[in-house]
Amino acid sequence: MPVLSYDALAGRIRGLAPRAGSTTVVAVDGPAGSGKTTLAARLASRLDDAPVVHMDDLYPGWDGLARAAAAVAAEVLEPLAAGRPARYRRWDWHADRWAGWVDVPPAPVLVVEGCGSGSTPGAPYLALLLWVEAPHDVRMARGFERDGDAFRPYWERWARQEAALFAAERTRERADVRIDTASPVPHDPSREVVAVTGL
Repeated sequence: MPVLSYDALAGRIRGLAPRAGSTTVVAVDGPAGSGKTTLAARLASRLDDAPVVHMDDLYPGWDGLARAAAAVAAEVLEPLAAGRPARYRRWDWHADRWAGWVDVPPAPVLVVEGCGSGSTPGAPYLALLLWVEAPHDVRMARGFERDGDAFRPYWERWARQEAALFAAERTRERADVRIDTASPVPHDPSREVVAVTGL
């Protein structure tokens, strides 16, 4: 399977024309447990510590995937495209309510990470859509290791929303690059790499 280094991917992003005002927006989408957060953090570090908007902060609870996909476009991407300050409402998962607004700092590159980040409401503003995937069993094991088995019913509930959204949005098919985080890649301490299934 072909591999692509994070440095090469960052270089490709730097060469893209911004589509949200002066900001080049990269969406890192894919199902839960696929490795989006890790990939986004590693990528942002190679883009002068670009700010990262985590979709987890925009979901209004376990049934809020579709609403957050629309909210990130309305609250972050559209204002950037219009030259206005961007900010979003953050969901407090412990209190089960909204917890105020978070400002998005201006930067040449913005990474938006999480399920629904590549949905069609925000697609016109994206310079690059990355799809991150791994087999179902691998993703579930990662999720339960991270969140605990008590979250199993919520994961299954979330998976149904993902399946519906991704099918309707054709997110994987629209992606510019698809990354398989379960595939073994050559180990080279001098350059982290990811396995790509599409370029």
